[in-house]
Amino acid sequence: MRVVSGSAKGRPLKAVPGTGTRPTTDKVKEALFSMIGPYFEGGAALDLFAGSGGLGIEALSRGMDKAVFVDLESKSIEVIRENLKATRLEDQAAVYRNDAGRALKALAKRNATFDLVFLDPPYRMKNGHELMLTMHELELLTQGATIVLEYESKHEYPEQFGPFEQTRKAVYGETAVSIYDYVPGAAEDEENSITEEEAPHD
Repeated sequence: MRVVSGSAKGRPLKAVPGTGTRPTTDKVKEALFSMIGPYFEGGAALDLFAGSGGLGIEALSRGMDKAVFVDLESKSIEVIRENLKATRLEDQAAVYRNDAGRALKALAKRNATFDLVFLDPPYRMKNGHELMLTMHELELLTQGATIVLEYESKHEYPEQFGPFEQTRKAVYGETAVSIYDYVPGAAEDEENSITEEEAPHD
């Protein structure tokens, strides 16, 4: 694994030892960032099931101002810190060992908000959309934020739910990636427009 592009381009990244984590391949990473960027003019990123930290580090390398990395495994936290040091991006990062749900609550208490979120939970977990709705409820997302959801290609997530709208989807073997835009108010606007159309006219 390596950083594909940006300020840390070409720097090698360590993988988490063992088979518990599933790093995003360089090929998928390159395709993913071409869909959402490929480069950024600042902003904050959240890498929620960070593993080795590859996605958050790629986002920093491509122009994000700061990133928060969260993982429950201590060996992942160790590897993330090593990879941040190797890419000289540690000053722009915060790393937390925590469960995803608890981490979101803790970030909300700090009034954190994010423009870009990477969600790559273990394939056995099918709760990506629930975590996204939790972020909405906790007001962790900026208007127009982008959420990248990576999951097993056999599984299907809805194209639209709550304030989230799928803009792109790509499948790479057993891995699927869905890109969602956060558009709070859109669902309410849609309901209001239907009500107006259906209202009886004099």
